[in-house]
Amino acid sequence: MSLPAQIAHRGLVRGVANLPHALRKDCSGSVLVEFALTAPLWIYLVMSSLDLGQLAYAKSILDGATQDAARNASLETGDTTAADAMVAKQVRRIAPGATVTTSRVSYYDFADIGRPEKWTDKDRDGECDNSEPYTDENGNGQWDADIGKSGNGGADDVVMYTVTVTYDRLFKMPLSPGVSTRTISATAVRKNQPFASQEGYNESAGAAKTCT
Repeated sequence: MSLPAQIAHRGLVRGVANLPHALRKDCSGSVLVEFALTAPLWIYLVMSSLDLGQLAYAKSILDGATQDAARNASLETGDTTAADAMVAKQVRRIAPGATVTTSRVSYYDFADIGRPEKWTDKDRDGECDNSEPYTDENGNGQWDADIGKSGNGGADDVVMYTVTVTYDRLFKMPLSPGVSTRTISATAVRKNQPFASQEGYNESAGAAKTCT
């Protein structure tokens, strides 16, 4: 082997021997690797923040709109259809395409909310059953664990107005597969204006009204 060839060979061997040390000292490209490792976490945090922001904003809008709708419907000239439409419009500004469902239950007084109809609890089990007699106070032909009547009621009645909203989330979160929607709700209780005489409950048990 000629002298130039020997020198070249020795340089190549020396270079190969020093290669691991040189690679350890070379930091070029490390930023790209670090970004590839941390980017998914940061992207997930940003997506989560936006999703929670939409949730908080939508809940705030829903609470306010529900209170306004309940107040408007308590007037003698109140239009429940228009009130419901107003709530849906407000919510869909934040959650486009949201499904909005509403319900109204009326009571004679605030103390009646959640109260069962009167009955004789012979076996003291807290349920109207086993042919126990009851008073059909709301006049719907059956015993109810909640005396409330469906609807906006009449003058001076207390109305519980509930709105439930289901909407698509901004992003399909990778750590919660299959959970693509959120559901939020709001409730407002208002007493209707005394624009007429208030009707009371039926105080007569009537003929053969018993629970099965």
